[in-house]
Amino acid sequence: MMGDIGIMKPEVFQNLNEIAVEMKTDVVRFTQKLIQTPSISGEEGDLADLLVEEMEKLGYDEVFKDDQGNVFGLVKGTEDGPTIMYNSHMDHVSAGDANNWEGYDPYGAEIDICEIDNQDKTAKDITECIHGRAASDVKAGEAAQIYAGAVLLKLREMGYDFKGKFMFQGVVQEEPAEMVGMKHVIDKTLPAKGLTYDAMVSSEATSLKLYCGHRGRVEMLVTVYGRTSHGSAPWLGINSIYKAVPLISKIKDELYPSLPTDPDLGQSSISLNIIECLPGALSIVPDKTMLSLDRRFIPGEKVEDVIKQIQDIIDELAAADPEFKADVKIKTAVEVSYTGVEYEAEKNMPAWKTPKDHGFTKAAAEALEAVGQEVKYGYWDFGTDGSKTAGIDRKPTIGYSPMQEQYAHTPYDKVRTDFIVKAIAGNAAIFIKATEAGPDAYKTLEW
Repeated sequence: MMGDIGIMKPEVFQNLNEIAVEMKTDVVRFTQKLIQTPSISGEEGDLADLLVEEMEKLGYDEVFKDDQGNVFGLVKGTEDGPTIMYNSHMDHVSAGDANNWEGYDPYGAEIDICEIDNQDKTAKDITECIHGRAASDVKAGEAAQIYAGAVLLKLREMGYDFKGKFMFQGVVQEEPAEMVGMKHVIDKTLPAKGLTYDAMVSSEATSLKLYCGHRGRVEMLVTVYGRTSHGSAPWLGINSIYKAVPLISKIKDELYPSLPTDPDLGQSSISLNIIECLPGALSIVPDKTMLSLDRRFIPGEKVEDVIKQIQDIIDELAAADPEFKADVKIKTAVEVSYTGVEYEAEKNMPAWKTPKDHGFTKAAAEALEAVGQEVKYGYWDFGTDGSKTAGIDRKPTIGYSPMQEQYAHTPYDKVRTDFIVKAIAGNAAIFIKATEAGPDAYKTLEW
């Protein structure tokens, strides 16, 4: 053996860049195949087979699927050490109206030279891009993670020692935002396989920056009750829409401005996104009005307190108006995987934040510096499966990806091929540095 890679000279990390460049043709082809394979939530089976096939071809030590259809690939180090989970989701949102794609086929994965935002969205670069649905959420990041495992296999073949386990893990049904895939993986599949994990790297879009958290999200359903009457005699009923108006006003004008702020994640927020009423006929005064609220919250806020804020407004209005009746609850959804595994899940994703001075974040930063990448930090506006690993399990979690957030879920969905190559080297370097970092890199998150 050539010796422990953790104490090798900096040229080892130059090797990572060289190996990643050599893999460009293969990883670009693989990314195209992923984009050309539709995988709407609940329909990820074909993509799962493609991931398994590629990891087996690359020589992963172990590749398998679980009963829910999640995909796993393991690369084992030559010495014991931590297990770093590299997480991607396999599903994507609908392509929408193909006429909005400016001539590109949403599933064509066409490559051309185009004008695209640079890392910080401060200027435009002329560079090679792959176009198509999920190019930026998250199929290019998925490909970069899988090929980072291939880099480690190449290093091992070259005679380098390294510690721990690299675990690629592709989950089902992330887009519906109930973490059903991630919860199944961590709470059921890993224990059944005798596996665990010590930290997680998410492939969600970061523009090659290190992302360190995001606000939590809870979806609430408020139902305001009234009494039906004929539309020609509204005085005989209680119009639930009218009864909902003061509640909406208090949420908008009093609650929202009072919400707390995190210096990194910004202010908590609340948004009324859907209003429905029943019976919903023109000639009938409605006796139920349903308000769907999207509440984003920061670390330190408890979900029970978030619910209580709405309940307090309801109680205040009920005390002033004997005809006002309403209730609030967390919304739920039934999610069925492509293999038939069913979950009824709350729409509740915890907030989380891994500090920049946490040992795992510092190891990741050192890794990117070692492969010549500028270290920058960021935080997602949207939610990720980090809500499970960091928000619930309190395991150190970061995001690192070639994809750019501003293109996700849009008809301009695309990814830079040069960023994919850089992300291969960056992901492999993060694994090497993190597995050598010592116990400080795996401290439980606190807030």
